[in-house]
Amino acid sequence: MGVMRFTVHPEGLLDAEADLPRAYISGFDGRVFASRFEVNGDHVDFRRVNADSGKLLIPYPVEGFGKPIVSTASLREHDDPYILSLELARGKICQVRNQLATWEGLGMIIPDEFRTVHKEAHHLFAQATAAKPDIAEVTRLANKAIAKAFEAIDQLANAYVRQRLSVRFKRSPQLPVSFGCGINCVDAPYKQREPFLETFNAAAIPIEWKQIEPQEGVYHWDSCDELVAWCMENRLLMRGGPLLDLSSNGLPEWLNQWGHDFFNLQSFLCDFVETAISRYAGKVRLWEVSSRVNTGGSFNLNEEERLTLIARTLEVARQSDEEGQLMIRVEDPWGSYLSAGEHRLSPIQFVDALLRCGVGLSGVNLEISVGYGIKGSAPRDLLDLSRLLDQWSMLEIPLNVTLAFPSCCDADPHAADDVSVAENCWRSPWSTQSQSDWIDSVIPLLMAKQSVVGIYWSHLTDASRHVFPNAGLIDAAGNPKSSFQSILDQRTGKWLQ
Repeated sequence: MGVMRFTVHPEGLLDAEADLPRAYISGFDGRVFASRFEVNGDHVDFRRVNADSGKLLIPYPVEGFGKPIVSTASLREHDDPYILSLELARGKICQVRNQLATWEGLGMIIPDEFRTVHKEAHHLFAQATAAKPDIAEVTRLANKAIAKAFEAIDQLANAYVRQRLSVRFKRSPQLPVSFGCGINCVDAPYKQREPFLETFNAAAIPIEWKQIEPQEGVYHWDSCDELVAWCMENRLLMRGGPLLDLSSNGLPEWLNQWGHDFFNLQSFLCDFVETAISRYAGKVRLWEVSSRVNTGGSFNLNEEERLTLIARTLEVARQSDEEGQLMIRVEDPWGSYLSAGEHRLSPIQFVDALLRCGVGLSGVNLEISVGYGIKGSAPRDLLDLSRLLDQWSMLEIPLNVTLAFPSCCDADPHAADDVSVAENCWRSPWSTQSQSDWIDSVIPLLMAKQSVVGIYWSHLTDASRHVFPNAGLIDAAGNPKSSFQSILDQRTGKWLQ
């Protein structure tokens, strides 16, 4: 069994219930190893079956940046423990340096202020290395180096985004990117018609099996029919679904009696997909056939069974609407959940397997929900997000991205029971302003990536049923949040003017 040991200073810096379960070890190719952790005073051991070298990725407090995921460089196993802060500083500085070389090689103009901050990070890291064996001093200097590296990341990434978008907006004032939002309430679009149509040119219609057919053979199409009619009237691009939610409790309860009969289960799923798509064929152009496909949970289906089900439902969807574009939603596209050892395929391997089946998959929807425990992820810096999108673009299929971020940590009675807002881990406490700031930092990078053809917000209003607590653009009282305007500003490129 392989073991990686780290010294954490001060003792108790990382929460054994909130932080360490999110940590994982990945290989040079991004593959996530199944692992478990053990805490012994100021030491944390990560144990796994194999003994290959790897990178530790872990939520770590960074001054001015909250508690994002930070990565070490590739480390070999060693009898003596590594100093966690020093290795995280080394890893982050190496990541920035490698990205700098890549973008410089592509002709990007590097701002002078970045080089100054980047040099400071190197200097602090050198001082931290020289301060051994004083762990307290090493940690103090290394933490400063990490903060400087994150500051350099912001400057480098923002320069990349501005230069990329300047070129794209010069070529066309309207980027070939659809901006959409999940409409989770029939009344909300009418009450916010003007700001919605000004901000979005697409809409996600919640055509979900569990809500459409709560009892076998009893269908409720009225709200979906009304939303489809409203979108057609206002010439919005529609995305229907997700028709099938493969997470725990994501499918109708009456289906439980067939949970152990795979062939009948497959028949029921295919029948609903055919029914829903046939009803709206010619009206809805984009179909999100299934969600939570890579993580699963329903009926304890294994990966092979999920692949079989998804492939078959995609075939049925293609037969029902030959002109429609079919996609699936991927939860946690970084694949950190693999550390639990319950899955073998990484998210991108799972999708690649479907593409190789030739089932007519037109695109993939990456779900990035920051600030939540289950079904969410810890914050990532802009370089991590950029690398993720570049990796997924190698599949050579269009990418859609669905975003969620909480505007507060208050109780949300309309949210999913199994999803809650995590302890604050971003740069500032959860608020409408922090939600807007996150939008302002993430959406421009998404727009700069040519592979991204759709940017969607998870849901419109917090006053109706939704998954992610307090993530709506309209609060429970019906008042628009500042994030509404932030999305409009990003879509129109006002920040470039």
